Amino acid sequence: MQSISILGSTGSIGVSTLDVIARHPDRYRVYALSAHSRVAELAAQCERFRPQVAVVGSAEAAGELSALLRAKGLSTEVAYGPEALCDIASAQGCDMVMAAIVGAAGLASTLAAARAGKKILLANKEALVISGQLLMDAVAAHGACLLPIDSEHNAIFQCLPPGYTRSMQAHGVEKILLTASGGPFLTRAVATLNDVTVEEAVAHPKWVMGRKISVDSATMMNKGLEVIEAHWLFGAPADKIEVVIHPQSVIHSMVSYSDGSVLAQLGNPDMRTPIASALAYPDRISSGVTPLDLAQIAQLSFSQPDFDRFPCLKLAYDALHAGGTLAAVLNAANEVAVQAFLDRKIGFRMIDQLIQRVMSAIPNRQAADVGTLLEQDTAARAHAEALISQ
Repeated sequence: MQSISILGSTGSIGVSTLDVIARHPDRYRVYALSAHSRVAELAAQCERFRPQVAVVGSAEAAGELSALLRAKGLSTEVAYGPEALCDIASAQGCDMVMAAIVGAAGLASTLAAARAGKKILLANKEALVISGQLLMDAVAAHGACLLPIDSEHNAIFQCLPPGYTRSMQAHGVEKILLTASGGPFLTRAVATLNDVTVEEAVAHPKWVMGRKISVDSATMMNKGLEVIEAHWLFGAPADKIEVVIHPQSVIHSMVSYSDGSVLAQLGNPDMRTPIASALAYPDRISSGVTPLDLAQIAQLSFSQPDFDRFPCLKLAYDALHAGGTLAAVLNAANEVAVQAFLDRKIGFRMIDQLIQRVMSAIPNRQAADVGTLLEQDTAARAHAEALISQ
């Protein structure tokens, strides 16, 4: 029986994780759950899964949750704030951590899990984007196990040879092929993207995701962040990571080998597949996902991404090539820009323009420690907010 802390349990990844866990009560139990402000949903999850600890974002939310749990007769301990997240990520009673908090807010707790030597199911790509070297060093130094949950990186992990050591040359890996659906605007006229509404941007044609990630998919910043993530996870230089548009979202990614072989992982677009794969690794368990019917799909198509349509993807490659803290600046500016778009303060095509202006304005620094990265993150957010207010 393994115990798990789910950081971000009321989000789409957290809900899918609980769905898989519920199918295997003999294998898994929930040690802790966290949500920022969705108190009622978290209370319902606590009632069903009976965690030892529940964490929320504020003292006010903690008071609301405590009252709800008392009314249900539950003894779950309630805590709040970033420090409490780190506590449940590193607790002795927890065997593994689902890191599913979106954005930079998930960085500290993911690092805490790594330093505690946990098995980390990484759904928070920003942790690697912002602090790739620091996180990978912590994983190595403390004997943690890092398993990717993004469908693309989980697919790559499954296609790499057992015991892969983040050395492409040592294992005969020629290239990593990251597939991308292209989002809702793959065929829309580029000139009309200025008129994209929030409702159109969050309506992904294949995946059910949160609003921020859905917008990132529409701009393809999500794929850009995944390029940076793949670099750190698999030791792949930027010129060995190729993005391929694949609208059917059936092939989740591929690995090309020096002998000419290309291995691919296929499946229906459902996040429970990579979640189940990582939960049980190296075993296989039922995920609840409908089996793939290739005859029904009939056709798989591929194309190269257009940087004029998806400039955010190019910005991410630029950040990876530059190194230092530029990826942290990119991520911070994107988070602010996407929220501003969701709040209807800026237009859709202002997202990439805002990010580019912030990247040009904030001097790149060496990513020496978490403090430096957080300083760059703060500076980028402040500059982005200032540009929006203008």
